[in-house]
Amino acid sequence: MSIDLGFDDGQQAVFDSLSQFCADRCSEEVVKSLAGGFPDSLWRELAELGVLALATAEGDGGALEAVAACEALGRAVFPGPIASTFLATQVLPAADRALVAEGGTVVAVGSPPLWPWAPVAGIFIEVADGRAWRCTPRGEVVAVETLGGEPWGRVRVEREADLGPVDPALSLYELTLAAYLAAAGTQLVEITADHVRTRKQFGKALGEFQAVAHPLADCSMALAAATGLARAAGFHFDAQAECTRVAAAAARLSACRAAVEAAQVCHQLFGALGITLEGPVFHISRRIRQLASQPPDDASARAEVIGGFGL
Repeated sequence: MSIDLGFDDGQQAVFDSLSQFCADRCSEEVVKSLAGGFPDSLWRELAELGVLALATAEGDGGALEAVAACEALGRAVFPGPIASTFLATQVLPAADRALVAEGGTVVAVGSPPLWPWAPVAGIFIEVADGRAWRCTPRGEVVAVETLGGEPWGRVRVEREADLGPVDPALSLYELTLAAYLAAAGTQLVEITADHVRTRKQFGKALGEFQAVAHPLADCSMALAAATGLARAAGFHFDAQAECTRVAAAAARLSACRAAVEAAQVCHQLFGALGITLEGPVFHISRRIRQLASQPPDDASARAEVIGGFGL
């Protein structure tokens, strides 16, 4: 069965409206200024737009609408635990789900003792052995500096409630994370392509050299493939297909690899300018590297994907 990977009118409207929202409210300067902190006002605005409630019974949309949202947010490198929030809305009871979807509290999803967004989180969800657990912190959260500028922390927790099997929620987490990463990588490649078209060496634009153009083209194709895999996984999720778990894991693996490779190539082409805080790409590449190593991870689904390729 073939799948149309293009957005329908509703999904395209989600992408277009969020792209405009990010252009108006989440510029490059804003993203850079938020490094190390949490975007409180932006997060509440995102919730008011209904984005955090996508793919829930109360929300207006499904996984493909969430993918469209993450593509727009990824291109803007919008900060915050976006994929983790989608996971949380799938496993939390109604009252907590509403609080998270309305932007009333932040969720930390992972495994102790190191938690993403722990210093600002109000709800902690541990993912272990195929299940999700609502946890309560026991002690002070010790802030940890991260490469991506996200506020992580170390804290001991105690399991409070079993939230049930995590497979469907983890699928939504992985496919939305994949969509975000692929979009961020694509944005990085486009910025770099503009740079090499105007930067000259030996009287020629850098982009005219095959050693420059070919790696960028390879990155672009890999990111396009990852985008397609994320959309396909969203389609399977909405259709409740049996292959959803593996499709989502494949999308995440593809997007992580493609986005990290794009970060490496683009930094080489920007040179020293690429690793300066005030430069045009470091705020993107640091976010990519952070998310590429983000918990949780489903080892069984990853092994099935790798085994399917005979690796």
